[in-house]
Amino acid sequence: MRLHLLQVAYGDDEPVAVRRDRVAALVAAQQGADLVVLPELWAHGGFASSTWSQRAEPLDGPTVRALADAARACGALVHGGSVVERAVGPDGADQLSNTAVVLGPDGGLLARYRKVHRFGHGRGESELLAAGEEVVVADLPLRDGSRLATGLATCYDLRFPELFRLLVDRGARLVVLPAAWPAARVEAWRLLVRARALEDQLLVAACGTAGAHARTPMAGASAVVGPDGVVLAEAGEREQVLVVDVDPGVVEHARAAFPVLADRRL
Repeated sequence: MRLHLLQVAYGDDEPVAVRRDRVAALVAAQQGADLVVLPELWAHGGFASSTWSQRAEPLDGPTVRALADAARACGALVHGGSVVERAVGPDGADQLSNTAVVLGPDGGLLARYRKVHRFGHGRGESELLAAGEEVVVADLPLRDGSRLATGLATCYDLRFPELFRLLVDRGARLVVLPAAWPAARVEAWRLLVRARALEDQLLVAACGTAGAHARTPMAGASAVVGPDGVVLAEAGEREQVLVVDVDPGVVEHARAAFPVLADRRL
């Protein structure tokens, strides 16, 4: 299985429409990938919370449409990172969510995940966006005809191991984690990505953002980690396409060789 993690860099001076076209073209160029992964809120700005309301769009809006066209062009699965989704809430009013989408090689929507854990400690995301309620594992088709149970999580979710354990319980072998993680906490990022992979004996593909926006330098350091906690590949600080070949079978091998999950009691 070939993963292409697109560690997109952007700043406040790049208009959303220009960035959307640029990134969609980059996705379309990823020939030979099984799965292309983008960072969290790359179009709308991971820390640009003051603009989210005006930039929000439905899942049939311009960002997801551009990614669907790009998925068809490269013939790969595309995890679109996430968008600020505008939808109708239970009370009939507008509701904004941090929503990840997975698109098939035909551009069709295969999975949607609304971020459960919102960052901000009462401000920003936790104040402006609704929390997701679903734990999502998608059964994704690969080029070789096999399928891979893939758990979805986003950025701050990384700090909550119980979500990852629920993904394991629902069959996940790979977890894809888009993020907009700040450079100031890059060592926490590296530690937690490895910890989630090791403790749950999972493959983890974590795609972050580079550059700086909303006065916040971003960490980069996108990575793919094996079920033994070993980093298979890691990106630097700048925009980069990280290409990694992985064998999903290593998950079953790791769990058979060291069956720690079978010893759970709680």
